[in-house]
Amino acid sequence: MSIQVYGIPNCGTCKKAFKWLQDNGIDYEFINTKETPPTFEMLQNWVKSLGSAPMRNTSGLSYRALGDEKKTWTDEQWIEAFAKDAMLIKRPLFLLNGTAVLVGFRSKDEVIRQKLGL
Repeated sequence: MSIQVYGIPNCGTCKKAFKWLQDNGIDYEFINTKETPPTFEMLQNWVKSLGSAPMRNTSGLSYRALGDEKKTWTDEQWIEAFAKDAMLIKRPLFLLNGTAVLVGFRSKDEVIRQKLGL
C-alpha cells in the first residue's frame, strides 16, 4: 500500500494530517505542490476520481481572486485553473496506490481510515 499526500508544509490542515498519520504509524510520501505541482494528466485523474468541486480551495486567496465566472466553470476549466495555480487545490490531497481518494482532512476518523484503505 502506497499513500502519497499532496499539500504544502506550512498548511495547518496538512500539519494536522501529518500528525494523524504519524500518530497512527502510517507511512506516507509527502509531495509539496509548490515545489512539485501536479501535472495536467494527474489533475485530470484526480478530478475524475473526486470531482472538481471537492478539490477547490474555496478559503484561499487564489480562489477568491477568481471572477464570478468560476461559478459556471466546467471540470475541464477547473483542471486548467488547478494546473496554472496549485494553491486552488484543497489540501491535503491523498492518493492511495496512485488514485486520489480523499481531499481535505475534516472527515471522521473512520471515514479517513476507510478512504485510505486502513
